[in-house]
Amino acid sequence: MSNIEFAYPAFFYALVLIPLMVAWYLWRGRKGSAPLKLSGFENLEERTRSSRIWFRHLLALLRMAVVTLIIVVLARPQSSNQWEQVTTEGIDIVICMDVSGSMRAMDFRPNRLEASKNVGIEFVNARQDDRFGLVIFAGESFTQCPMTTDRAVVVNFLKEINFGVIEDGTAIGMGLATAVNRVKESKAKSRVIILLTDGVNNSGDVGPVTAAEIAAGFGIRVYTIGVGSKGNAPIPVQDMFGRTVTRNMPVEIDEGVLQKIAETTGGTYFRATDNNKLREIYQEIDQLEKTRLDVKHFSKNKEEYFPFLLMAMIILLVEVLLRYTIFRTIP
Repeated sequence: MSNIEFAYPAFFYALVLIPLMVAWYLWRGRKGSAPLKLSGFENLEERTRSSRIWFRHLLALLRMAVVTLIIVVLARPQSSNQWEQVTTEGIDIVICMDVSGSMRAMDFRPNRLEASKNVGIEFVNARQDDRFGLVIFAGESFTQCPMTTDRAVVVNFLKEINFGVIEDGTAIGMGLATAVNRVKESKAKSRVIILLTDGVNNSGDVGPVTAAEIAAGFGIRVYTIGVGSKGNAPIPVQDMFGRTVTRNMPVEIDEGVLQKIAETTGGTYFRATDNNKLREIYQEIDQLEKTRLDVKHFSKNKEEYFPFLLMAMIILLVEVLLRYTIFRTIP
């Protein structure tokens, strides 16, 4: 039995009968004791202290236990079995990530791309009821991972993202258009694209604002993230001898376009200047895009008085048998 409750707890006030029974038993025992001393009964006190006489008190204790158990039965103990029915309504999210050469910049640790991948993995793992897709872009774009609820698959595809997979460049519009194609047929109540880039659109056949208007037409919300510190950032490049050297290059992010994309689709533009800021942005998006959760609670009560009633009957039977056998009154 678990979660025991009582339908009529007021009956527990009747437990005041127990101390009254104790008082009555003591008073009656004292009243029945004769202080008169008679010759020839010198060993009477020793006999009255025999174990059989002291066991007579057991009868009173058994009777009190019966009364206590009957009061518990009257209070009507019940166990409550509770459960809940949970209905989740997930969100479809496409992460659209820039993998152009400028993402090698080391103003993030170890670089912009690896930092974006790590924070993206944390974001995916934290959202259990959503579907995810993954699109990458540079000079062109393609789907790295189709929409799926298998977070392990999405995480593995994120880990596999690397440079040099596609032609270099920054086709923001193409990346966004590909992401829209992945999620536009979704039946989810909320469809979201997280567009992450560190540059200016310079490739592709679709302009970023045009792609944003298409997304808005399908009711898709786009959160844009500009990745890069202020001023200059160290970027590894090859010199004329084929050696890898680090040079400071100016950070150029088309924040105006990214803000326009977000405004057009009802999303928000964020600027990430380091790893911690990028993580905070994903946490904010996580709070903005909460999965809908409907919870219905059910409970069923089960009567639990029978064990107490059975125990009371057994104790009463034992008390009666003892009273009229071992401790019977001699007339």
